[in-house]
Amino acid sequence: MSTYRALIPFALKNKWVYLLGVFSLLAVDALQLIIPEILRRLTDGLQTGSLGHQQLLSYSLLIVLIGLFIMVFRFFWRILIINASRRLEYELRNQLFDHLLSLSPSYYSRKKTGDLMAHATNDIMAVRMAASAGVITLTDALFLNIAAITMMMLTTDVRLTLIALIPMPILAFSIYLFGDAINHRFKKVQRSFSMLTEKVQENISGIRVIKSFAREDIEMQRFHEANQDVFQNNMKLALLFGTFHPAIQFISGISFVVTLLYGTRLVLYQTITLGDFVAFNAYLISLVWSVPVIGFVINILQRGAASLSRINEVLAVEPDIKQASTPISLRAMSGAFSFHQVSFRYPGSETEALKDFSVSVSPGESLGIMGKTGSGKSTVPTLLLRLYDVDDGHVSIDGHPIKALSLNDLRNQVGYVEQNSFIFSATIADNIAFGTDTISLETIEQAAEKAGLHSDICRFPKQYHTIVGERGVTLSGGQKQRLAIARALVKNPALLIFDDALSAVDTQTEKQILDSLKETITNTTTLIIAHRVSTLQQCQRILVLEEGQIIESGTHEQLLQLNGYYARQHRRQQLEEELSSGERSATHEYLS
Repeated sequence: MSTYRALIPFALKNKWVYLLGVFSLLAVDALQLIIPEILRRLTDGLQTGSLGHQQLLSYSLLIVLIGLFIMVFRFFWRILIINASRRLEYELRNQLFDHLLSLSPSYYSRKKTGDLMAHATNDIMAVRMAASAGVITLTDALFLNIAAITMMMLTTDVRLTLIALIPMPILAFSIYLFGDAINHRFKKVQRSFSMLTEKVQENISGIRVIKSFAREDIEMQRFHEANQDVFQNNMKLALLFGTFHPAIQFISGISFVVTLLYGTRLVLYQTITLGDFVAFNAYLISLVWSVPVIGFVINILQRGAASLSRINEVLAVEPDIKQASTPISLRAMSGAFSFHQVSFRYPGSETEALKDFSVSVSPGESLGIMGKTGSGKSTVPTLLLRLYDVDDGHVSIDGHPIKALSLNDLRNQVGYVEQNSFIFSATIADNIAFGTDTISLETIEQAAEKAGLHSDICRFPKQYHTIVGERGVTLSGGQKQRLAIARALVKNPALLIFDDALSAVDTQTEKQILDSLKETITNTTTLIIAHRVSTLQQCQRILVLEEGQIIESGTHEQLLQLNGYYARQHRRQQLEEELSSGERSATHEYLS
């Protein structure tokens, strides 16, 4: 149970709560042990005829009084210990979530969402059960075992006690064997539950694709298989525990048989009194009840240990991106940045995304990047946001090494719009204002106007207070991109990055958005990554990448004169636009 060492700081912080809870629990157990002594005196009094009405009334009132005290102390231990376990659940879940937010993107490319969700739900619940029911039952069982055996030996007969305890070593060994097996099987249950959670989450997120391709039956079959795996692993665990509990009860029950045979003989030979025998059996009932409960405790503690070990594995992961011990605070960033002979390869990839890449951008300058898919275009903003660290070379912001900067200062002053921006299940206003703490609706509307989204929003029934649904399901692809642009603009960033952010809008809408952003782009350091020449042609400088290296560089006019990749793309896209315009004109003429 070395896994539980991770909970020592919490236990120390809440030691008085646990100590008072355990004290109340022990008080209940101690009061319960008085009952057999009362039964002993009642039985001996009845056997000898010395029990009077006054004594009978006194003993009855004493039992009622003990019952009242048991009720009070039981209330206190339940409130104290269960409340502490709920606080542990609360703090552990916060700790896990905070840690998940600190981890680097590369971690999430290796882990499944369903597995992480299982950590935050089932695993934490299992740890809470170990910290409540486990602690309560273990304390209860250990105290009753020790106290009952002590009372049996001191008040009745040592030989009878030792004979009654003969099955106990076998019982202890059985508990040890079963406990290890329970831990192993519970880990399998949790892993299969993680897979099932991942399957549900993935199918709900991709429901439109599933329905579009009519794959409901196939996905249902896959879900049935994952669900069957959870069922089978749970049944194996239930079979193990179902065998464990009756076996423990059977071994414990042998003590009653031994006590009945030998104890009756002692009473007949008057070695012990009938009251002694009745009290002994009452203590033995407590003992036999508490020993199988240890099996229940082992089950809960092993489940908790298995879950805590899974949580500890996540908490032990160190983020790839770490802030400097004394970071440079850059609260008023100009937006200037430079790459010096940068080479970078994504984790697990065999090819370099960037090779010996160098570029410098001055404050207020606009830089465009074009290239084929996989040429390394999107890697540039990834490194500027320091979501990954370079393998060779270095990146600088405002003349400072990016690794020396405060991560919050850096990211708070960069407005980043990617092609597939994530939209939260919240209102349009909340999504636009996501990157800021406090902002007026007027400022939100101004950002939406610049992004070319304001007129679309005004057509919604609740306008800016419209809930967009999970991942912005109620918005079109172009509306999502424009919302993401507004979210970046509302930050008033020092560095504005568009990573193919206008790919989902037509060229006419693109022109309108770029015209409205012209002033912003002129006054802000801007990095625009795009496939369309029309998106990049206003940039002061344009780079063309191929296999992570710069193959062309210059202004729009200079690149056209080079007659290379950029010029070919320009001619092709112009032809496509002319054909598209011709089709629109022909359609309009036909309809009129």
